[in-house]
Amino acid sequence: MTTTETKGRTLPVTDLSLVVLIGASGSGKSTFARRHFKPTEVISSDFCRGLVADDENDQSASRDAFDVLHYIAGKRLAAGRRTVVDATSVQQESRKQLIDLAKKHDVLPIAIVLDVPEEVCAERNAARSDRAGMPRRVIQRHTRELRRSLRHLEREGFRKVHILRGVEEIESAGIRTEKRFNDLTHLTGPFDIIGDIHGCASELESLLGKLGYVDGAHPEGRTAVFVGDLVDRGPDTPGVLRRVMSMVGSGDALCVPGNHENKYGRYLKGRKVQHTHGLAETIEQMEDESEEFKQQVREFVDGLVSHYVLDEGRLVVCHAGLPEKYHGRTSGRVRSHALYGDTTGETDEFGLPVRYPWAEDYRGRAAVVYGHTPVPTATWLNNTICLDTGAVFGGKLTALRWPERELVDVPAERVWYEPAKPLTTEAPGGHDGRPLDLADVHGRRVVETRHAGRVSVREENAAAALEVMSRFAVDPRLMPYLPPTMAPTATSRIDGYLEHPAEAFAQYQADGVARVVCEEKHMGSRAVALVCRDAEAARERFGVDGATGSLYTRTGRPFFDESAVTEEILGRMRRAMTEAGLWEELDTDWVLLDAELMPWSLKASGLLRTQYAAVGAASAAVFPGALAALEGAAARGVDVQDLLGKQRERAADAAAFTEAYRRYCWTTSGLEGVRLAPFQILAVQGRSLAGLPHNEQLALIDRFVSGDVSGLLQTTRRLFVETDDPDSVQAGVDWWLEMTGRGGEGMVVKPVEAVVRSGEGRLVQPGIKCRGREYLRIIYGPEYTRPENLDRLRGRFLGHKRSLAIREYALGLEALDRLAEGEPLWRVHEAVFGVLALESEPVDPRL
Repeated sequence: MTTTETKGRTLPVTDLSLVVLIGASGSGKSTFARRHFKPTEVISSDFCRGLVADDENDQSASRDAFDVLHYIAGKRLAAGRRTVVDATSVQQESRKQLIDLAKKHDVLPIAIVLDVPEEVCAERNAARSDRAGMPRRVIQRHTRELRRSLRHLEREGFRKVHILRGVEEIESAGIRTEKRFNDLTHLTGPFDIIGDIHGCASELESLLGKLGYVDGAHPEGRTAVFVGDLVDRGPDTPGVLRRVMSMVGSGDALCVPGNHENKYGRYLKGRKVQHTHGLAETIEQMEDESEEFKQQVREFVDGLVSHYVLDEGRLVVCHAGLPEKYHGRTSGRVRSHALYGDTTGETDEFGLPVRYPWAEDYRGRAAVVYGHTPVPTATWLNNTICLDTGAVFGGKLTALRWPERELVDVPAERVWYEPAKPLTTEAPGGHDGRPLDLADVHGRRVVETRHAGRVSVREENAAAALEVMSRFAVDPRLMPYLPPTMAPTATSRIDGYLEHPAEAFAQYQADGVARVVCEEKHMGSRAVALVCRDAEAARERFGVDGATGSLYTRTGRPFFDESAVTEEILGRMRRAMTEAGLWEELDTDWVLLDAELMPWSLKASGLLRTQYAAVGAASAAVFPGALAALEGAAARGVDVQDLLGKQRERAADAAAFTEAYRRYCWTTSGLEGVRLAPFQILAVQGRSLAGLPHNEQLALIDRFVSGDVSGLLQTTRRLFVETDDPDSVQAGVDWWLEMTGRGGEGMVVKPVEAVVRSGEGRLVQPGIKCRGREYLRIIYGPEYTRPENLDRLRGRFLGHKRSLAIREYALGLEALDRLAEGEPLWRVHEAVFGVLALESEPVDPRL
C-alpha cells in the first residue's frame, strides 16, 4: 500500500482498478474526473440520482441511486474496465461498500482524496445554480468526516491512497496509467515454461541445456518461465536460486512464486513457520551462504508476482492453477489460489488435502500452465497443463515449449525426497475433462473464427442442434468436424438448364481465382471418416475406449448401426494408409478425411425413399393405364389429342425420373457393393491440411486409394480449368456434359489453392456444386425441365445459402485448426456444434 501527497506530479493509477474520488461537495471531483479520465470510466452519484428521480439533487433518491451506481460499477469491473466513482465518499460506510465491490471483482481499490478548504467548497456551491440551496452545515460535516478519514484509508483496504491538498495541487496534478504487474501480454515469447524444481539444480542445468540455453541465455532469444517451488526438499536449493535469480535479473527468465517460496519468504522475514515439507533442508543449505545472498533471495521472493498473463492473453502461468475469472486480477484471493489452489476441505488416504478439480471445468481461451501437484506425466486437460512431474521424488523435470506446445523433460538423477503420496497416482480428471457440456452449447452462441471473425448461432438453432447431437449423433469425441453445406452455381439462363458450369467458372473468375479443379460428384452421401492408427491412438487423442475412429454423415449421424461394420471399413482404410506409407510421411497416428459413401441408399434418407421414389413408382403405375384409355378414346374419334400429348410428355418425364433415381441406389450385401471416394485429407496429428492446395491433396488421395486392396476405395476423377482461358473453360463444360450425359450426378468446382480470399478480402466459396440436368429431376420433380417450370425455378434465391456455406466453412476451418493445435475437445466441439446449429436455419432444401 502507498500513500502519496503530490504537488505538480503525476499520480500512478492501475489500468484495472476501482478509483474512488473522496472529497466534500464542491471540492472539484467532477471537474477532476472529466480532466483525467474517459467519460465512460466515470460514474457519478449525481447522474445516477437523476436516472432514478429525474433530479440530481433529490437526496431522497440516494439509496436507489447508489444501488444503480454499484450495479454499473460491478458490470464494468466484471468486464475488466477501470471504473471511477464520483461521489463524496467521505463516510467510512460508503467507502466500505466500494472496497467490498473491488474485492468481489478482484481489482485494486485506489483512493484519490481532494482535500479543499471549507470556504472554497462553500463558494463553489453558492456559484452553482443547481446547488444554491445546499446548507453550509452539510459542507462542514463533509469536511469533518474527511479529516477523520485520512489516517485510516489504507487500513480500510485501499491499496493506493493519493492525497491532493488545496486547489493548486489538484489543478497541477496529473494521472499516469500503470499496467498491472501481472499483465505481460505484450511479451509474445517464445517461452520455455519449467515445472517445479525443488532444489534439483543438476536436473535444472540438464534441462536448460536440452532446451538450448547456454549459461542461462538462449541463442534464439527464448525466455524461460519458472512456475515456482524452486526451493525445499532437493539437494541444492542455493544453486537453483542462484541460476533462476541470475536469469530473471538478465531478462532471460520470468518467475512466479510457489507456496514453498512464500513460506520461505515468511521465514526470512522472521515470521514463525513450521520447518516441514522440506523447509528444514533449505534452511540448512542456506546457512553457509553470505548475508548479501540471503538478502538478495529475500528481495527476490518478496518481489514475485502471483501469476503472469502472456502472449496477448493466450497464456497464463502460475503455480497452482487459476480459473479464468482470476486471470489478470489482483487481490489476496487471486494470489492465494495461484499459490495454493482450492481445496474441498477433505483429506485423502495419504492425509493430503483433496484439491478442487478446477481444470475439469475450465473453459477459458488462455492456456493455463502450472505445477504444484505432482503427476506422472504432463498432459493437457481442457487447455491447462500441470508441469510438476515430481523431479525431486524421482520423476522428471519437465518444460513446455510455447507456442509449439512441445514437452521436453529430463529424468531425475535419483529420488531426493520420499513423497507422501506415490507419484504413480493419477491426478484428478480424465484425459480431456468433459468434452462437451450443456453450458458450452446452450442458448445464443458467438464463436470466434480466424477466417470469418465472429459467427453467431441463434438460441433456437442451438436447441435443434442439441436435439440432434444428443439423440442421433456419434460419440461427440469422435466427431471433430462437420463439413459445410455447399452452395449451387448461379442459376443458368441456357435453354433447358437450371445449372450449368459456365456460371461457376465465371463466378470464380470474378473472385480473382485463376485456376480451379473440377471434381466428379459421386452418386453417394457426404461422409467424414476419422481413422486412428490403433485403439491406443484413439484413446490417447480422443479419449475413447475400444473404437478406432468413426464414419458419419454431414449432420453427425452414423452410417451403420453395427459398430462392427464401421470398424471393418476403418480397418480397410487403415491398411490402405499403411500400404501407401502415409502414416510415416504425414507423421501422424490419426487422419481425418472428407469423402463420399456410395450407394446413396446407405444414407437414412427418408425423403429419397418415401417421397421421390414413391412419386416415381406411382407415376410408373398410373401412366400406362391412362395412356391406353386416352389412345382408345382417340381411336374412337374423341378429340383428346392435346390431353394425350401432355400425358405422353408426363409419362416420358416419369420414366426419366425413375431412371435417374435408379442410378443412385443399388443392392448391397454387407460391405459388398459399398464404395468410399475420399477427396480431401482434412487434418492429421498437429496439422490442419484444409489449406493444402487441391492438386497436392488429390495426389495424396490417389496414393491412399492405390494402397487399398479390398475394393472399398474409389478414385475421384478431376479436371483442372483456367478460368480466364475460353478453351480451358469449354473443356470443363464438355467434361461436365459428357459425365452427366452418361448418368453422372455432376461436379464440384473448387479453387486449386483451397482457402482463398477475394480482392475485397472476403472468404471465397470453397466449392460450388454444379448438378447434372437429369439428376435435378430427383430434386425438383419429373417435370421440372418443362419451359414454364424452368422459368419459375430460375427465380430461386441463393444469397442465404451462400452466406450459410461461408459461415459453416469458417466454423469447419476453426474446428480443424483447434483440433490440430491440440486444443481441448470442448473447444473443437464449440465450432462443430456451430455448424450443426446453422444447419437448422431455414433454407430451400433443394439448393
